[in-house]
This record gives sequence, structure tokens and C-alpha cells, in this order.
Amino acid sequence: MSQGHRTTSAEADTETPAWHRTRGWVESTLAPGERIGAVTPLRGGWTSRMRRLDIEGPGEPYTLVLRSFVTPFFVRHAPGLLHREADVLRFLADTPVPAARLHRVDARARHCDHPSLLMSHLPGRLRLRPGDGERTTRLLARQLAEIHALPVPEEDRPRVYEAWTAADRVRVPAGTGRPEVWERAVRTIRRPPPDHRPRLLHRDFHPGNVLFSGEGDDLAVSGVVDWVETSWGPADLDVAHCSTALALLYGVPAGLDFAGHYTDAGGVLADDPAVHLYWRMLDALAFAPDADKVGTPWRETGRHDLTPELLAGRLEGYLHGLFVRYG
Repeated sequence: MSQGHRTTSAEADTETPAWHRTRGWVESTLAPGERIGAVTPLRGGWTSRMRRLDIEGPGEPYTLVLRSFVTPFFVRHAPGLLHREADVLRFLADTPVPAARLHRVDARARHCDHPSLLMSHLPGRLRLRPGDGERTTRLLARQLAEIHALPVPEEDRPRVYEAWTAADRVRVPAGTGRPEVWERAVRTIRRPPPDHRPRLLHRDFHPGNVLFSGEGDDLAVSGVVDWVETSWGPADLDVAHCSTALALLYGVPAGLDFAGHYTDAGGVLADDPAVHLYWRMLDALAFAPDADKVGTPWRETGRHDLTPELLAGRLEGYLHGLFVRYG
């Protein structure tokens, strides 16, 4: 999710699909005299439609964020996804993690046009420009280590993680000049998952889901968003996911170096390089064959340099780099 580029009045919002029932539901949750003023589509995501809602009324104006699942696949899975996000936002409200506050949720679209979740708006903006990687990576690592360090009572733990690919589901790119890299990568994950000490995982932690405020020495993480995939599992898997994203956004070295920044920040990873390699490959191979599924939302934020060809080359180079470092 990123800050939006266009603002319209609530009455003039002509985005499709329609959200008239959803808007009525939102306004029914507001205090007397409050109403939705401006509406800003938030760019950068691909699983849901995000809107910034500026609330006007007799008191101080404030802002909410509305997530709605509108495509058939995600509408089917919305109850699990949105209830999971609602639960973790309630839990995080009593922690130092800068997450949104839950306002309301209608996970089965009983009152809305589509399954929706309403939450507070977080300050800051995405930093995805080519020159941002070095400045933000250590802050990302520190924030992720803090999430993993949270003590979570058993009754508050989310579902056990799900792998997003498997050896028999990997699609090798058709014209690769290095088929042996892909074959070896697939062999790496053709084994039972290694033993691990489970932690609270964001599960989709990467620069596109972290907001920053300030500049220079004052640069800081101001928000972590998109908690619908929150899980219980190995810290290595969250580190792996952010590492893959960094490799695609900024180049292979950025992805390879993230684990070191994470341990420098106090995070704990598997001692056995083969175990760490398993989790890194399990995540990276979920992006096969070309990694361009993340390209569209990133290009919407201005990263027009991230062409399908560039992303495909970086993904393959990252697999090779993982073997050089850990294999």
C-alpha cells in the first residue's frame, strides 16, 4: 500500500466496482455529524482496493483507510484474511510496533459491497526509489527483528504459516540460460521443512508494506501495513521474503545482505546455512517464473525501470547468489 496520487470527493468517486453500500457502512460507524469528505485511492498493492478516507465533522478532522477485496479469488478468501488482520491489529495495539488501529471489519460483506476492513491511517510514505535501498534496509531489518521478538500468548497466535510454493509447483522460466540453477533450487526445497523455533511473522514484510517518515538521521519507520497473511513460523521465512523483494527492487546484493542486517539488529536465524538456504529458496521460488507479479504495483509507485525482463534476470541472479553464499 502506498500514498495515493489522486483525490476526489466521496460523491464523485466513480471508481469501479461500486462502493455505495460500503461508504454507507463506513459512515454508520462514525460519530454523529461526521462524514466522509475526500477519498484518495492508495496505490502500490495488488490483492485489494485501498482507499484513504478523510473524515470531516464538528471535531478535528482525521483519516481512515479502507481495504476492500474485490476480485473473486480474494473475495472467497476474505473472511480468513480480514479476520486475521483484525485479530493481529487488536494484538499489536498494545505493542511498540507502528501498526494501524482497527476501526471496523465486515469480512463477509454483510453490510458492504465487498469484504472490507476499516482502520486508522498511518503517517509516512513508501521509499522505493533506486537510491532508497541503502538508507532503509537497516531500518527494515530492525523493525522486523522487533516484530519477531514480541512475546505472543498462545491464545493470540495466528495460524501456522503456509508455504507459497512447493518443488512440484515451481515454474521454471522458458528461455533461461541457467537451467542448472533452477534445477538445483528446486532440489533444495524438495525436503520436509526444517525444525525451527516459531515466531510471529508478518509474512509479507517488504519495502512496499513499510512507511517511513523523516529524512537523513531522522529517517524512521512510521508504519507497517498489510497484516492479512500474519502467521506463526520461522523468522527465516520473513527474512527470506524481504530479502527476495530487496533483490528485485534494488539488485541481488541488497537481497543477499539483508540477513546480515537482521542479525546485526538482534534477530536470530538458523545456525545451519543449509536450513537458512531452504527458507530463502522456498520464498524466492514462489516468484517464479518471472517475478513480474510484483512489478505492476511497484511500477504504479514510479519504479518504471522494473521491467519484466529486469525482474526475471534479478530473480535468477538472486538464486545463483544464494548458492554462492550459502550452498
